[in-house]
Amino acid sequence: MLELKNICFDAEGENGTKEILKNINLKIDDGFSVITGHNGSGKSTLAKIIAGIITPTSGQILLDGEDITGLSITERAKKGISFAFQQPVRFKGITVHDLISLAAGKPLSISEACNYLSEVGLCARDYINREVNASLSGGELKRIEIASVLARSTKISLFDEPEAGIDLWSFNSLIKVFEKMHETLGGSIIIISHQERILNIADRIIVVSGGEIEKIGGKEEILPSLLGASARACDVLTKKVGV
Repeated sequence: MLELKNICFDAEGENGTKEILKNINLKIDDGFSVITGHNGSGKSTLAKIIAGIITPTSGQILLDGEDITGLSITERAKKGISFAFQQPVRFKGITVHDLISLAAGKPLSISEACNYLSEVGLCARDYINREVNASLSGGELKRIEIASVLARSTKISLFDEPEAGIDLWSFNSLIKVFEKMHETLGGSIIIISHQERILNIADRIIVVSGGEIEKIGGKEEILPSLLGASARACDVLTKKVGV
């Protein structure tokens, strides 16, 4: 179980210190959780704090009761936390086979690595020997990154806005991948997103607003209020522009 206790984060800006997260208290068990909220609500900052990319100003992060607050992203990876960036990293000179083997922590045969690519809907023979570089599209990179997460088989798999920068076809494929992960992958899957289709496959939705947890619940409880708020915001915008 992942537990956040009184997590706060302050960022230095041109106008002084800004409070980004305020006393976040959260427990995440096994299953599929989506953390959502408007742009600037603090959800991506929260993801980076869980992953170890940034350190909270105050508070504690516990993994199965162990305090991991001061651990780096590499140390947390060894403890069982995987993190997938909004924009996947490109590695010139490293093949897809190399990357999946590195993620697995052991040499994989071509057949074993291809199995992970097949899991995310990629034709393995077309990708296994390609370099993880700019020749790959955003959607291809996202799915290769997810294949790497599957190869690691960690306690916590964390994805920061996986839908960012990909086309509709890739997004539809991504939803199918997450649905399959939900069915087959153990541990906790945490996705930072505001996409309705991702929210619809969650066991639990965590709403962040103004740097605080606004509400937590199942999709049946939370989703109608989120969709209603979005519809009201669209109505207000339409009236303002006179459409």
